Amino acid sequence: MSSTLIVGIDISSELNAASFIDEAGNRLVKKALFFPNDLDGAQQLIDFTISLAQQFNISSIKFGMEATSHYAWHLHTFLASSPELAPFNPLFYVINPSIIKSFKGAYIHLPKTDSVDATVIAECVRFGQVKPTPLPDLRYAALQRLTRMRYHIVRSLVREKNRALNLISFKFSTYPSECPFSNIFGKASLAIIENFTPDDIASMPLDNLIDFIVKNGNNRLSDPTQIAKTLKAAANRAYRLHPDLAEANDLALSMTLENIRFLESQLKKLDGEISRQLKAFNQTLTTIPGIGDVLAAGIIAEIGDIKRFNNEAALAKYAGLIWNKYQSGNFNAQDTSLVKCGDQYLRYYLVEAANCVRVHTVRFKEYYNKKYREVPKHQHKRALVLTARRLIPLIFAMLSKGQIYQERGAVSI
Repeated sequence: MSSTLIVGIDISSELNAASFIDEAGNRLVKKALFFPNDLDGAQQLIDFTISLAQQFNISSIKFGMEATSHYAWHLHTFLASSPELAPFNPLFYVINPSIIKSFKGAYIHLPKTDSVDATVIAECVRFGQVKPTPLPDLRYAALQRLTRMRYHIVRSLVREKNRALNLISFKFSTYPSECPFSNIFGKASLAIIENFTPDDIASMPLDNLIDFIVKNGNNRLSDPTQIAKTLKAAANRAYRLHPDLAEANDLALSMTLENIRFLESQLKKLDGEISRQLKAFNQTLTTIPGIGDVLAAGIIAEIGDIKRFNNEAALAKYAGLIWNKYQSGNFNAQDTSLVKCGDQYLRYYLVEAANCVRVHTVRFKEYYNKKYREVPKHQHKRALVLTARRLIPLIFAMLSKGQIYQERGAVSI
C-alpha cells in the first residue's frame, strides 16, 4: 500500500466533493465525501482525511483543488494552517481549470458530476506533472485585491463610454467623428453634449457659443473660435432626432454619463490607495520611464515573490505571453496564436506597461516600431503584445536584483 494519500476536491460556492486515492490510483473510498464550503465542512474534511490516513497507514497527504474564482482560497489556507494535518507533511495543488479540463479529455465519455470531477483532480495531482502551490502571501494579497478591482473598474468604464458614444451619435450624429475637442469625454465636450441639440448649436449666435466653450474649457482651449465654427458646421450636417425619441435618449445618456463620472471618481480613489500600499514594497519598477505606481503595483501584486520563478521564461509562461508552436515534418507555422492560459491580470498590466514604456524609451520604441512594420494587419495589437513579452526580462532582472533602470547599460534585455 502506498504511503501517500491524494485528495481531489471539486469546489463550489456551497458544497464541495472530495475523492480519495493512493499513488497507485486505487480509490480508498467508493463514494465521494460531500461537505459544506465553510469552517464546519473544512473540519469535517480534516477529520475524515486523518481517519483514512490512520486506517491505511498513510505518512503524507496531497490535496488537489481547482482554482475556481475565490472559492478555493479559504479552504486552501485553512487546511494549510491545520496543526492536525501537519504531521502528514501536506502539499497543496491549486490547479488552473484549463489544465483540469485538458486532463479530463484523456478520459473518454466521463459524465460531468462533482464526484467524477473530484476524482479527475486527484488523478491530475497523481500524474499531471503539476507543482505544489504555496500559501498566498498576504503581503501581496491585499494589493492584489485593489489592482484587480481597478482592472474591473477600467473594463466597466470602457463599456460605459462605448454605450455613451452610441447615445451621443444618436443625439448628434456627426459629433463622434467631428468632435473638435481632444477628449470627447472632457468637461467642455460633455457640456456641449448635455446642454445643446444640433438645432440649438446651429441657431445659436457664434459669440454666445464661443463664450460657453471658453467658460467650460477653463480658458485652456487654444482656439475657441475655431471650435465653435467646427461645431456649427457639424450641427448643420447632423441628422435630427424625432422629439418622441430625443427625451428617452437624453435620459439614457444622462444616466450613462453619471455612471462614467462615478467610475472615474472610484478609479481616482483606488489609485490613491494603491500608491499608498505600494510604498510598503521595496521595488524599482517605477524607475522605468512610463511605469507609475498603478502599473508597478499591478505587476508586483500578480507576480508576488519573484523567487517563485526560475527565469524570465517561466514568468512569461505564467503571464500567458507565449505562443503556440505548430510544426509538422519540415513545416513550421509562422503565424501562431497567443497562449492565453496564464494570469490575465498580469498580462493586462504588462501590456499596459508596454504601451507606456514604448512611448518613453528609445529601445522599446524601436522594438515596437520594428514589430509594427512586420505585418499588414493588427499591427498595433501584435506589436504591443510582443513589446510586453520583450519587457519581461527587464522586469524579472529588476525585481530579482533590485536594480535601477538605465536606458543603456546596467540592465539589459
